[in-house]
Amino acid sequence: MSLSRSAKNRLALAAVSLAALMFGLEISSVPVILPTLERQLHGDLRDMQWVMNAYTLACTTVLMAAGTLADRYGRRRVFVISVIAFGLTSLLCGLAESMPVLIGGRFLQGLAGGAMLTSQFAILSHQFRDGRERSRAFAVFGIVFGFGLGFGPIIGGAIVALSNWHWVFLVHAPLALLTWSMIAAGAEESREAQSHRLDIGGLSTLSLAVLGLTYYITQAPESGYADPILLGVLAFAASSLIAFAWVEKRHPHPMFDFGVFRIREFSGAIMGSIGMNFSFWPFMIYLPIYFQSALGYDTVTAGLALLAYTLPTLAMPPLAERWSARYRPAWIIPLGLLAIGLGFIAMRYGSAVDGASWMTMLPGALLAGCGLGLTNTPVSNTTTASVPASRTGMASGIDMSARLITLAINIALMGLILVAGIAAHLRSVYGPMLGAALDGAQLRALAGRVAAGDVGALGGLALSGDAQTVAREALVHGFGWVLWYGGIGVCVLAALSLIIFAPMRRAGAQAAQAPACGG
Repeated sequence: MSLSRSAKNRLALAAVSLAALMFGLEISSVPVILPTLERQLHGDLRDMQWVMNAYTLACTTVLMAAGTLADRYGRRRVFVISVIAFGLTSLLCGLAESMPVLIGGRFLQGLAGGAMLTSQFAILSHQFRDGRERSRAFAVFGIVFGFGLGFGPIIGGAIVALSNWHWVFLVHAPLALLTWSMIAAGAEESREAQSHRLDIGGLSTLSLAVLGLTYYITQAPESGYADPILLGVLAFAASSLIAFAWVEKRHPHPMFDFGVFRIREFSGAIMGSIGMNFSFWPFMIYLPIYFQSALGYDTVTAGLALLAYTLPTLAMPPLAERWSARYRPAWIIPLGLLAIGLGFIAMRYGSAVDGASWMTMLPGALLAGCGLGLTNTPVSNTTTASVPASRTGMASGIDMSARLITLAINIALMGLILVAGIAAHLRSVYGPMLGAALDGAQLRALAGRVAAGDVGALGGLALSGDAQTVAREALVHGFGWVLWYGGIGVCVLAALSLIIFAPMRRAGAQAAQAPACGG
């Protein structure tokens, strides 16, 4: 029996929404289980960073390529392949018995997830051609994706409490099978008659540059910033970045057309893309460590505490849409970034008070979440609306790439700052004793263990006071450094966005005054 078009549309929307849910959960449910992974798989802070960054970097690598391949070989075909691959790689992650296997599985899962995300938008755009239907379809997609991001922490915490960490990954296998069955029955095939050649040079050079920089930042605290091998990696990353710019300027259809950055509205919005992922999302990786190791919460309680950080991101987009229409994104995007920055500064003070708890962190977490929700939708809309229609796909790709690249780099940078803050606290309080027992590399390694949530790492040292209390104090101090970095950094990006947008605001004000002057 053949299905009606409306029934096929419903199945296609359900499949795409379920895929969006899986992608959102893999971003926000995994951070809350990182301390559990550190204990059970005997990992360290670098391993925990790579569990997240392997996924992020893989998504960045495949994002633009998947769009081109989907245009050429069929959006439905690429989506089906990526969903099946996502289910299989989730099985690999869930069955992993060591950190290297898990990190490798996360990279493969990220490749599948990035291809899945790219083809979702193309399928919705083709399947729902009527304007009102398309708006409703994208609204449902956004709600489900937001649910995965917002409720991921408590879902991950609940899965660990009821079963074990493996099911945070294994659950995606049956979900992927269900998604495949619905997309096979409901989605129509579509492809671009005149698809462009894949920009392999741009993809490879950009990916190598980001991977090299991330590797240097992640490895340097333990190996030393002047380590010859790491300096060679850093030089290679810089060379790859220069090569990327050279390749893109000569490619007939580049993945990054640098000419769009001359459009102030686009560049101002990209500052928003960078700002959201400069502090808010990378801090999601470390906040569960604070709740579980510094405050002593269990996994479920930490997941519940994280809801204050993530749920405002779901509540604010409708308000952001109304404010953007009334006041223009040129005001709303910098305002949202400023709210994120002030939220981080408030969390810095909330984490440092005597008797700190999730309640003392609550005002800052809510403010940062509201700022993210205020910024996200206007950024997405502005990046695509500010360029000619023929460049909207590329503009969207640049937006997503800017987000993921910033996220990957700042996951590494926040870990570096956290370790440095912990080491500085230990050195300032116990300098003479530590100096006699440890050299600089050993101290950094010890600080790395504390940063990963091992509050018993100082047990073998003869320190005055309870070793776990000392470790928690050092951890809180390190988190203070991270929160200052996140807060001040995103405030600077808010100011840059405001400056870039300035001519657009003046043009809007002049246009609003023109009828009154003419009358």
